Amino acid sequence: MDNRPIGLLDSGVGGLTVVKKIIQKMPGESTVFIGDNAHIPYGDKTKEEIVELTRNSVNFLLSKNVKLIIFACNTATAVAMDIIQKEITVPIIGVIQSGSSAAIRATQTNRVAVVATQMTVALHAYQTEINARDPKVQVTELAAPQLVPLIEKNAGRSNYLSALQQTLKPLENSTFDTLILGCTHYPIIRDEFVQCLPTGVQVVDPADQVAESTFELMKQKGLLGASTKSAQHEYYTTGEVELVEKLGKIVLNDANFTAHHL
Repeated sequence: MDNRPIGLLDSGVGGLTVVKKIIQKMPGESTVFIGDNAHIPYGDKTKEEIVELTRNSVNFLLSKNVKLIIFACNTATAVAMDIIQKEITVPIIGVIQSGSSAAIRATQTNRVAVVATQMTVALHAYQTEINARDPKVQVTELAAPQLVPLIEKNAGRSNYLSALQQTLKPLENSTFDTLILGCTHYPIIRDEFVQCLPTGVQVVDPADQVAESTFELMKQKGLLGASTKSAQHEYYTTGEVELVEKLGKIVLNDANFTAHHL
């Protein structure tokens, strides 16, 4: 048994959607989350900047004695995960690998669309990962740089719908039966995505598979904590605590959600 916490990082509050799935899957496990809200969004930064910012978050989580780190950020996963895994011994799980596996299982027509940040799309992160697992799947990628800032500001349903209608226009002539939410912020506006998509399109939230993959890896490596212990959850941000707490209460449905500033 290993009662150390699970560490999670993101560029902002989106990673809390992954925290939520981890808590649901493993209610006895403690977590430490860091959102680098002071530097959001990551999607328009250089690779070097993304690696350095992600490394800072990793070092913070290591200082909290975590047993495993989840990159709850698609951009950080695409750019920094392989580099940083070579620098540390703590296992890392990324959302892109998990989301790709889930999409391959979900699609019936082998046609998948991905909406993600600029950097994730520029690196063809999902296309590469999906086609490495199943070359038959056709992947259409779409960058949506305006969504993360809107979600971080808690801009509201009408603003989300307006932005999504504009964002998804390039997919109007594409045929796909599965859409990957390729940024952990996007599940926060999942209902708005569904409203703007053709009827019958399956929406894949990689966080579901992340939780499953984390559980399986921890079981294999003997990292699961004692089921009888009381779980503790800590939330940290480099940005504005009040805004993070407002969104955290919504995402986690927890009126007592409290964040700490770094």
